[in-house]
Amino acid sequence: MPGRLVEDTVTIDDPKEASQIHNRGHFGYPISGGGLELDLIEAGYLMEAGRLEVTDRRGKISFESLVRHASREVEDFGTRYIVYRDIRQRGFVIKPDYGEFNFRVFPRGGTPNDSQTRHWIKAIPERAIFDVSEYQTLLETSEHTRKDLLLAVVDEEGDLTYYTLERSRPKGSLCIDVGGTATGFLVRDRVLVFDEDEMGPLSVPFYGKRIGATLQLSLIESVHLMDLGALRVRNSRTGKELTRQGVASRAARAQEGFELRLAAFKDMRGRGLLVKTGFKYGTHFRVYEQDPDKGHARFLVHAVPKDYRTTWPEVSRGVRLAHGVKKEWLLARVGEDEVGYLKFRRVRP
Repeated sequence: MPGRLVEDTVTIDDPKEASQIHNRGHFGYPISGGGLELDLIEAGYLMEAGRLEVTDRRGKISFESLVRHASREVEDFGTRYIVYRDIRQRGFVIKPDYGEFNFRVFPRGGTPNDSQTRHWIKAIPERAIFDVSEYQTLLETSEHTRKDLLLAVVDEEGDLTYYTLERSRPKGSLCIDVGGTATGFLVRDRVLVFDEDEMGPLSVPFYGKRIGATLQLSLIESVHLMDLGALRVRNSRTGKELTRQGVASRAARAQEGFELRLAAFKDMRGRGLLVKTGFKYGTHFRVYEQDPDKGHARFLVHAVPKDYRTTWPEVSRGVRLAHGVKKEWLLARVGEDEVGYLKFRRVRP
């Protein structure tokens, strides 16, 4: 059917053909007089499918010409078109949106006439910067409008990966109370407890790891226990007792972002979770909801500042690895007064 290109839209003037394409696929928006106005992304899809011929003031134009024109008129047209095309081919009705999001998608089998929007979609090129503040804002908007947020990342070869983003409120069943006060000795990047009687109260809430005749505590565990009044730390060479600030300063020099990680560690411990190093998974923490002898870690957690920025390949790596080991990947967003958690999942629409 014929359509007329006018700046950033294609208009189908014939009322009969306009009605047919709108009713059968819910493309475009009806206009007065019985015609139909198509977004350039919709027009490109219909033209590629052989259902639309487009003309401009010079006559009939090719699909290539339409795409080149649309690339000038629509920001990041190529990325958005790939997402639109994929969702349409999956059998969903999808409508372009030019607010905070790029598209709204209706439930399978649903239409704008009989259904509410199910998903907001943000189309994202692989090379875009991941700004956690931006996606937090998108999540808040989707929550306020009671829609699911779907992030569609298009790689440089045109392949798509979809992620859902939602808040997480992890909670465990472990107690953090420690009976008594133990004495440990700082040895480079860990604290060693030698007294057998003092190890027990620390082992019950699963602090540290027993290796031979010693209980080895990480620097994060050690500072946290000092804050609880459950640990005194001495210099291994002089035997002199160290202050909490002294141990924390040593830890900050040994581990980049120590205070950030410590804040996330303390918050998760306060939620009844067991928190251990996530080094073997390439992240900050692996986190258990219960006794580790009764189950595997549920979460892999990466502690980040509120204004964290990174690349999408880094996000992809974290989510893919967590999925591969049957865990959930969380970003612990550390603020001045609280820690918030964002959960990413790789999905198929």
